[in-house]
Amino acid sequence: MNLHEGAANLLEVRGLTKIFGSLKACDSIDLGIARGEIHALLGENGAGKSTLVKMLFGSLEPHSGEILWNGQPVRITSPGIAKKLGIGMVFQHFSLFEALTAAENIALSLNDGAPISTIAAKARALSYSYGLPLDPDALVGDLSVGERQRIEIIRCLLQTPDLIILDEPTSVLTPQEADKLFETLERLRSEGKSILYISHRLEEVKRMCDRATVLRHGKVVGHCNPREETASSLARMMVGSEVRAVERPPAEGMDKAESLLEIVNLNRKPATPFSIPLRNINLSVRAGEVVGIAGVAGNGQGEFFEAVSGEVLQQDKASVRIRGRQVGGLDITGRRLLGAAFVPEERLGHGAAPRMKLSENLLLSRHATDGKAFVGTAGMIDGKAIYSAAQRIIEVMDVRKSAPDPEAASLSGGNLQKFIVGRELDRKPSVMVVNQPTWGVDAGAAAHIRQALIELARNGSAVLVISQDLDELFEISDSIAVMHNGELSARIPIAEATYEKIGLLMGGAEPGHAATAHDAEPAEVA
Repeated sequence: MNLHEGAANLLEVRGLTKIFGSLKACDSIDLGIARGEIHALLGENGAGKSTLVKMLFGSLEPHSGEILWNGQPVRITSPGIAKKLGIGMVFQHFSLFEALTAAENIALSLNDGAPISTIAAKARALSYSYGLPLDPDALVGDLSVGERQRIEIIRCLLQTPDLIILDEPTSVLTPQEADKLFETLERLRSEGKSILYISHRLEEVKRMCDRATVLRHGKVVGHCNPREETASSLARMMVGSEVRAVERPPAEGMDKAESLLEIVNLNRKPATPFSIPLRNINLSVRAGEVVGIAGVAGNGQGEFFEAVSGEVLQQDKASVRIRGRQVGGLDITGRRLLGAAFVPEERLGHGAAPRMKLSENLLLSRHATDGKAFVGTAGMIDGKAIYSAAQRIIEVMDVRKSAPDPEAASLSGGNLQKFIVGRELDRKPSVMVVNQPTWGVDAGAAAHIRQALIELARNGSAVLVISQDLDELFEISDSIAVMHNGELSARIPIAEATYEKIGLLMGGAEPGHAATAHDAEPAEVA
């Protein structure tokens, strides 16, 4: 018998239903969370998980059904009411003001009138005790996604909730940070706290969770003890069929392949007091291969992506080369016109404009490269062509949506990620640079994206993947380099790479190496 079967529920929902237009995002959901348990909520992107937890946190109101707290019916009409009841939540999409410091953001949610210095001291102490180091005085706008995630977690824990809802809490944490978080969650469970845990990392669900509820297309399709399941059986429950394993065929003839993306002695001074300087980075990505970049959040990956993508230009034009052309002085559009494609780590607000439709976001990113296809003979924008292209991407990537052409902000995080990655893959670029390709994406969609990146490479493109998910990098990469404190290690062929070796480099146990001869030999400049 499960330890929590028959135990009094802290929270219970009965027949909870939420409708958007003709879509039942949640359809008569029943769920109970006992005191002192970690309860997993599983499902594909678009299965209804985000809608359900938003109703529990007061961000959305249900059309029907009821919520019981400590056995009593309650109406949770706002996050403020949820917090007063004792419900805290860490959203997958962060709710932080970039112009404020970490401590100021935390203070806004506490509403207790304490001085910023007191809040900063509490946040610093709590963050270090949980193994999630945080500088309370840092401006949020200068922080990486991983560091912003830490603010959200610490802000929630400072509210001492009885129920904590965690949406993909380890997606931007290193294995060591995740282990520390798991210790924290186990301690909270032992203190009688309850946790509703949403994650697509099924091995950690098996490790941490006492019970699981599985959603599919807005309905509950099963309950189980995750420890008695396999990752494959859990994935099968989520998608209703077997999840295809990712296949990485050998990269043949790599030594003779052309270097399509080259980084040559790339240096960059810190743009702000909280930025990481880049130091003498050298890297070459050849046609047909996938190169992975590992590293702890905040070690220069964001600055590196900005330099490679053209968001920030370089004084040394030869420091970045695409297909033999010096592009250090070209912006994103100029690099796209040479056949490059880029997917940033933050999808909402960076990869897509939240209040614009998917077709409009497609036009924003591809107007220069697809001008002939998207502009009619009279020089007017061809709305039908743009809409048709967006629908093609939606179908290929299986993007779940509530309207034919919805706003980007209306999609779940995973579905928006699928659209943004698909938007770039649809161009069949010769160079693809992706930062966190499957952050917050379910097992089936993650496998689809990873397989698509491998196939793009094997068809002759150069693919560079920046990721904090080591499992992902080991699955798709032909070689892995590690970024630490703004320096890039030599590439390690995947046959020689181990989690221990990569983990040591990520932790800074070894200094950044000089590039290998392969990395240091750029192709002849056109």
